[in-house]
Amino acid sequence: MPETSLNKIWNYFYQKAPDTLAKMSKIKRVACAFNSCIDSVVKLSGKDFTNLFLQQKSSLKELKNIVHCSVNSPLDLLRGVFRCFTNGIAEEWIAEQPEMFDWMLKNLGVKKMQVGGQGGIIANTLSLTDIKQIIVHSNALSNLQASQFFNRKNLLSFDKKGNIKQASKIDRDKISSIHWIVEFNKGDKITLEGHEFICPKSNRFIITYDPPLFNFVIDKNFIDYTNNNKFDYFILSGYQALSSKNHALKHIKNSVNIIHNWKKQSPKSIVHLEIASTQDQKVLKQIAQYLITNVDSMGVNERETIDILKALNQNKLLEKCRQNPSSSNLFDAILKIKTKLKCPRIQLHMFGLYITIQDKNFSLSPAKNRNGMILAATSAASKAFYGQLSKPQDILKSYGMPVSDIGIKELYNLSLHLKNSCILTKGICEYKGFDVIAVPTILIDHPKTLVGMGDTISSFSLIGAC
Repeated sequence: MPETSLNKIWNYFYQKAPDTLAKMSKIKRVACAFNSCIDSVVKLSGKDFTNLFLQQKSSLKELKNIVHCSVNSPLDLLRGVFRCFTNGIAEEWIAEQPEMFDWMLKNLGVKKMQVGGQGGIIANTLSLTDIKQIIVHSNALSNLQASQFFNRKNLLSFDKKGNIKQASKIDRDKISSIHWIVEFNKGDKITLEGHEFICPKSNRFIITYDPPLFNFVIDKNFIDYTNNNKFDYFILSGYQALSSKNHALKHIKNSVNIIHNWKKQSPKSIVHLEIASTQDQKVLKQIAQYLITNVDSMGVNERETIDILKALNQNKLLEKCRQNPSSSNLFDAILKIKTKLKCPRIQLHMFGLYITIQDKNFSLSPAKNRNGMILAATSAASKAFYGQLSKPQDILKSYGMPVSDIGIKELYNLSLHLKNSCILTKGICEYKGFDVIAVPTILIDHPKTLVGMGDTISSFSLIGAC
């Protein structure tokens, strides 16, 4: 089938996005846990990077020498940025020392602040819909941090006395949790010691300094409320900040108990785990072993898929995806993860294409999943093009933009891999006893921001499938 015909088919499917968004009004309650913070977003040019690097009086050899994926010094931070910049990838590293917080405050600054953490970003974004209540967990909610939440009556958290209130109006704690999001642009250059490095893809490097999250402090009032009220969805995240040397397994197992209690109170609810770049391999293995096996749904990008393959010792498939992160290779990867960990639903958001694999009896039909994924692609394109979704009308700002040719090509390659043309023209097929849903996306050539993109995609894909 000619590519232009496929574009017409998919542009027609995309016309359903407004109706899908309207249907979200029937959702009563969504809980977002456990990480919300302040993101300090920094656009770092190749020239800015070079200036910071020269201050360190180091060498290109030392810059490339990554011994540990954590930020214990300014050079460590620059190592992480350089790796992500030169490979066009996204990673998140932990900074635990207060001295690094002070250095970042001075050298990276806080010019642009917004809600951060998957839980916070998802809660903020969902509050722009007509969902009745979004309950967001925060383990540190100062006035500064609370003010980053949208002024929306359906977005709620808990004050000092445990009362549920509008999240943006709470002043509960003295401390704020700040994460730095260092963004870089495709085509930008770094020149060091006569060598030129060109960024192949716009992306970001995240440095997390968040003592309450490192210790996985959980608000008892949030747990009491979620244990005693009916919820439609629970969105979980934040585990990437855990450390195997700081009781990670204890916190993860505690979360499993929390999930079981939620399921007793809200048996029809869907518990979704949003994976993030996790540098501690022991923690990642524990997330795979205990959390993924106890949730109903999980969301990953290309990099996180590769990380989980590593945790499962799927080295051959890992290398295949690393060398060629195509739709067919990444499909095989999430299928392997699904069969190994028995997660009922896995969604991958890759460049140009979203893919979901789910059990045949999953509570949301393939057609509903496709609609949710289309709404997610529309909202993600709006976010990339305009910089932020801050008003309800922003969600559909990209409505009517054409589906990307890259997405159509990836979908075509996937259809050949699955030997099923239905996935190409309908976005739905059956494979090895599972339902497979795939949607080509709208791509923005020069995105204003990539912060929270995956969170926006996963939340709208799942909850928009209502």
